Amino acid sequence: MKAAVHKKTGKRVAIKIMKKASMPESELELIRYEIETLKVCQHPNIIRLLDIFENVEFIYLVMEILMGGNLFKYFEKRKCCLPERSTRKIIHSLATALFYLHSYGIIHRDIKLENIMMTDKGDEANVKIADFGLAKIIGPSELCNERCGTLAYAAPELLLRKPYGKAVDIWSLGVIAHYLLTGVLPFDHKNDSVLMK
Repeated sequence: MKAAVHKKTGKRVAIKIMKKASMPESELELIRYEIETLKVCQHPNIIRLLDIFENVEFIYLVMEILMGGNLFKYFEKRKCCLPERSTRKIIHSLATALFYLHSYGIIHRDIKLENIMMTDKGDEANVKIADFGLAKIIGPSELCNERCGTLAYAAPELLLRKPYGKAVDIWSLGVIAHYLLTGVLPFDHKNDSVLMK
């Protein structure tokens, strides 16, 4: 990510620069899917895609700039302690953003502390869901089968390789709520096979 200034408006933006030649076709397809998903999203708690530029070598995603870093670092800088009021505000904001996504049939599939960005470093910063690389659009009665996401935040149906729907995002939100209230992940272990059990 690079910081830049929009010449016409004078506003600061973030530019995600991706070199196409160094990406396998599958990764390029995920980026195009992420772009299409972000084009749909217009919610105050979801990162905004402002513009897209593409040439033979690169794809440039112009996004709003978020100066607060991710929620994991934000929480650590506060010595792993947030007032309950702040935690309640964060979880409510994320829940309304997920409701918005789910109403459009979008499952994020990788809700975690590192994919929640803070608008600034202040105590009243707002949250924004970012990184839609694993997101998928599904129909009302459709389910997913692909195993993806981050193990410590994964819902049981993902681990059991069962078909799953939008509820996997809600499970991940519950993991985040637990972490913000206690300072520890509810399911955590250095060994992945132990963690899965």
